Amino acid sequence: MQEKILKAKPGMPFMILFILLYLAAVALIIAGGVLLDRGVNVLGTVILVAGILWAVFGFIPFLGLKIIKPQEALVLTLFGEYIGTLKEPGFFFVNPFSVAVNPAAGTRLGQSADVNSESKLNLTVATTGNVSLNTGTNKKISLKIMTLNNAKQKVNDVLGNPVEIGVAVVWRVVDTAKAVFNVDNYKEYLSLQCDSAVRDIVRIYPYDVAPGIDTTGDGQPDEGSLRGSSTIVAERIRTLLQEKVENAGLEILEARITYLAYAPEIAAVMLQRQQASAIIDARKMIVEGAVSIVEMALAKLNENDIVQLDEERKAAMVSNLLVVLCGNRDAQPVVNSGSLY
Repeated sequence: MQEKILKAKPGMPFMILFILLYLAAVALIIAGGVLLDRGVNVLGTVILVAGILWAVFGFIPFLGLKIIKPQEALVLTLFGEYIGTLKEPGFFFVNPFSVAVNPAAGTRLGQSADVNSESKLNLTVATTGNVSLNTGTNKKISLKIMTLNNAKQKVNDVLGNPVEIGVAVVWRVVDTAKAVFNVDNYKEYLSLQCDSAVRDIVRIYPYDVAPGIDTTGDGQPDEGSLRGSSTIVAERIRTLLQEKVENAGLEILEARITYLAYAPEIAAVMLQRQQASAIIDARKMIVEGAVSIVEMALAKLNENDIVQLDEERKAAMVSNLLVVLCGNRDAQPVVNSGSLY
């Protein structure tokens, strides 16, 4: 269903007219009573009944007065038929029997300030952990840019490691008719589709760079990872989510990863693995530096002809220097006051 913009009439002239008609009804009631007192029964009865009827049912036209604020919309139906959407801010008059429709009026998403927070009832939906139902009666649809901060999910990456990830999505409604009539509740629909999109993308990537993993789908291994390619991962989540919510009239402006970590059951093991990898890399650098220093020391001794060392003494010197340079503790010097031989 495509959105139709409703061209409504200005509401101020109609409000003034309805107020005057109410005053006229009061005047008719008074005039009818006076005529009945004077014995003009027929005319007095007609005038009195007309005034009472308008005083009783005259509130109905007031129901057609609608106030629309900037970045708000009102989807209206008349006896079940969609007649259009009010989007322009202002004070308007529409058919008083038209009904505003917004199935998501009582649904609040995480960090979306589009529902009155003073509602008395607040029921949490267990499926997503971030949607709540309120008793608010406001049927207007917010066209503002809003944020969905979905609950953290536990997803297995491409290597099968459980990962916890949280995603924030910036979105807005662009087609009110699709949002209201194509899905049951567009806010809950967005939240569930966000969970699905996150799972579909996260399971393509490893947490850290792993050999032989193809994350782009071109058949060639690459260095993509959740931790190192967070911007690319977030953009792929946004693109996939946009495809899923297109039929709900929503636009996904941005997606960002707000939380990323290994699941608690393997976090300690993975931390040890990262520490071991860091230690190995550090040791490699230390050994490479120590070997270059030993080579330089031997070259300088030979170049300046400071001391003549045989192969056995060179090996002992190399061993001592490597122990000093690669050790974790400060070396304790031993002074040899005698001959080398």
